Amino acid sequence: MTRGFYTIMAAQFFSSLADNALLVAAIALLRQMSEAAWMTPALKQSFVVSYVVLAPLVGAFADSMPKGRVMLITNGIKVVGCALMLFTVHPLLAYAVVGLGAAAYSPAKYGILTELLPPQQLVVANGWIEGTTVGSIILGVLLGGALVSPRVSTALLGFDLPGFDTGIDTPPEAAIAIIAVFYAIAAIFNWHIPDTGVDHRTPSRNPIALIREFSHCVYLLWRDKLGQITLATTTLFWGAGATLQFIVIDWAARNLGFNLSQASYLQGVVALGIAVGAVAAARFVTLRDSVRVLPMGVAMGAVVMVMVFVTQLPIAIVLMIAVGALAGFFVVPMNALLQHRGHVLMGAGHSIAVQNFNENIGILVMASFLRWPFSVVQPP
Repeated sequence: MTRGFYTIMAAQFFSSLADNALLVAAIALLRQMSEAAWMTPALKQSFVVSYVVLAPLVGAFADSMPKGRVMLITNGIKVVGCALMLFTVHPLLAYAVVGLGAAAYSPAKYGILTELLPPQQLVVANGWIEGTTVGSIILGVLLGGALVSPRVSTALLGFDLPGFDTGIDTPPEAAIAIIAVFYAIAAIFNWHIPDTGVDHRTPSRNPIALIREFSHCVYLLWRDKLGQITLATTTLFWGAGATLQFIVIDWAARNLGFNLSQASYLQGVVALGIAVGAVAAARFVTLRDSVRVLPMGVAMGAVVMVMVFVTQLPIAIVLMIAVGALAGFFVVPMNALLQHRGHVLMGAGHSIAVQNFNENIGILVMASFLRWPFSVVQPP
């Protein structure tokens, strides 16, 4: 792997770390505001709606300039969304701005891999990127949970700058201020991502033409035999994963008596398993053999259903690691195959935008069913 690849990994790690920590902080902020229970899963919907609405534009945008520059610009949009939460903007709206940046960030993040590396290295590269992303999820969720915990938040709020009023007076606000620093670190790495030398064309400025072109790209991927398999499976995978992220919070409260901070740590256990599965997939699965991991998805669903009956923490940890490992081993080859087919059929940025469009429609649809009152015990 080249030095540029490791720079991409570092940039992705810190940006994703901040995204996941910010989600926990936003949930804590909603609870502090005594907002309705349905707003908690709505955070995820507000985040992903840009992936769907702006899909015809972000792919063209990612292919219009060096992708390192795209990642720098879109990471800046995330910083703006993070800052809006500190300026009393409603968390749903502020997190939607973060989602806007993420929607444009994603095609560049994955698309640059097809420009930087040969096809035979895509599964390995995706394994590293997925492992890095999952590592950032683990630490991000843990970081968010720690920052809103009573001990850490009390220490943060007790820190004052002489002669300067920061206006940060609550635990969620203190957490958000710290999270902004990680976005800034990601920006530093984005700045140093090398230009791959690929010729970037300027897309049409006509939105009708962009929508027409995007529709054609969607058609090409769904018509392609391998493309339709990977699109269908990853769409279902990410839709289920997004809803489970919130279900686990409520499940941990009902079955294990956990509060928000403790439940966020439990989510990190799943992410640990995903990291193990992603590394294993990078080691043992080639691009040619990617479709052979499909039974892993079936096994993952079966283990998830068993979790309904679990009330003991040790058993929950073992099963959640197993779910994560199966998920990582399943999704890494699927992502690599989908990126390869998209790169062959169209521009890298366009193909990732099509993937995000389909997967986030799945998230929006499945998250819309989360309407029960969340009974998670409030942090003391």
